[in-house]
Amino acid sequence: MAARRTSTKGFKRTDSLLSRQIRSASERRGFAQTRLLTQWAEIAGEETAAIALPVEVSYSRGGMGATLTLLTTGPNAPMLEMQKEQLRAKVNAVYGYNAISRVRITQTAPQGFAEGQVAFAPAKAAAPAPVDPALQRKAAEAAQPVADEGLRAALERLGANVLMKTQS
Repeated sequence: MAARRTSTKGFKRTDSLLSRQIRSASERRGFAQTRLLTQWAEIAGEETAAIALPVEVSYSRGGMGATLTLLTTGPNAPMLEMQKEQLRAKVNAVYGYNAISRVRITQTAPQGFAEGQVAFAPAKAAAPAPVDPALQRKAAEAAQPVADEGLRAALERLGANVLMKTQS
């Protein structure tokens, strides 16, 4: 039987290269499950993930349950306080058992005390600038010989963007 040949040609998946470093960094903060950090939006829900971040899991000396610390801004803390039990249940579902016995809310902004406005969610991309119709026609003419419709449309957008950049 011939040996199986891989199609990766010596390349490795990114997660296999970084998983050890990510695991050791997250375990230093008490996160035995890195999924809690990497998939926080799916675990807690989009609305909660937009206003709170998990920052630490600390274990008591007796080993009877851990405390999950969430970071949020002051105005959002009362809302999270009311959701503590639901969050605890969702996080324990990730662990598969009652690993978290308490949820603690911290009201400090990650940037420090100077600014109370913290954006936990990534900023939305700006809307594209309107394209000049003359430039759009020029880009369409340049991409006209391409037979594939999807590729032609992508080339038209690319051409229009390049022409807009060179014009300004």
